[in-house]
Amino acid sequence: MPSSDVQPIPAARPVIGEEEIEAAVRVLRSGRVVQGPEVAAFEEGFSELVEGAHCVAVNSGTSALHLLLLALGIGPGDEVIVPSFSFAASANAVRLVGADVVFADIEPGSFGLDPAAVEAAITPRTAAIMPVHLYGHPAAMDKIMPIAEKHKLAVVEDACQAHAAALNGTPVGAFGSGGTFSFYPTKNMHSLEGGMVTTADAEVARTLRLLRNQGMEQRYANEIVGANMRMTDVAAAVGRVQLTKLGAWTEQRRANAAYLTEHITAPNVLTPPVAEGARHVYHQYTVRIEGDRDAAMAHLTEAGIGNAVYYPTPIHRLKPYWEPDQKAGRTWDLPETERAAAEVVSLPVHPSLTSEDLERIVTAVNTLGENL
Repeated sequence: MPSSDVQPIPAARPVIGEEEIEAAVRVLRSGRVVQGPEVAAFEEGFSELVEGAHCVAVNSGTSALHLLLLALGIGPGDEVIVPSFSFAASANAVRLVGADVVFADIEPGSFGLDPAAVEAAITPRTAAIMPVHLYGHPAAMDKIMPIAEKHKLAVVEDACQAHAAALNGTPVGAFGSGGTFSFYPTKNMHSLEGGMVTTADAEVARTLRLLRNQGMEQRYANEIVGANMRMTDVAAAVGRVQLTKLGAWTEQRRANAAYLTEHITAPNVLTPPVAEGARHVYHQYTVRIEGDRDAAMAHLTEAGIGNAVYYPTPIHRLKPYWEPDQKAGRTWDLPETERAAAEVVSLPVHPSLTSEDLERIVTAVNTLGENL
């Protein structure tokens, strides 16, 4: 165990400072707390991150995915190509609209969808591709978008871990038919809880606004069947404060990641590569462990270094997907997905790390060899 006077380094550290608290209290005292001027201002501010696209704030990243699929008209009879190496929400949103999930394998470097695997998975029923910008690294959108255009498919970007990431100068959330972001407390920025949908299509944006608000723009004038997936003004006020800090936090994450990549020298630890033209924002700093991962994680924990596996079980092996596939006799050939799930470990990279923290992380990782 680390010395009693040395605090463990957490894998993530949500920031709720005085500015966030003051913003929340200001809104509470105003008496207008649900989807009011703070939400509108947050949407406008976030739009600057996605080349001026329409932004629609909702109550979670999962809701963002769900509503975007609905707004694009995707439903029963359709197939959506999704990576299995992601959080379950990516596939759950597809199931929630009644469409079928088709899993495709990932690239070993970016952990994003492999364009060749996407092309091979397309059938006459394919309606959309869902690239996930996992850990903050953009998926191969320069290759995925031409495939989508060739087959006339929608592209739903799951950018829930990738605020301010970009590829060849284009921000994630501005490539496809729409993008989705999460503001969960451990994300690169948060609103306590919440999500955002981005789209360049004004009609899709209007549909999204209807869907999040019981299908109505004017009170009691319901136009379509909708739900209550609104963001509160309290959450939006916190999000607006966080948005002003995102740039500095992102650069600190990138600097922390650069330090780790430069100084981690353990031969059985592979640091995360960055694709040419990619701006990685390091929601997670994810290494691969070649050897006994459980022993490696136990060693890191013993040294007081927070660590976690995102994600130990690919989605296609989770019960809601595995059991129906088994009954249907359906199997998925996803070797890179299986390998990633068996090897990855995420290390602290958050902007609250000190130089001493970074040195402790490097020391712990570089002494793994004798523990594997």
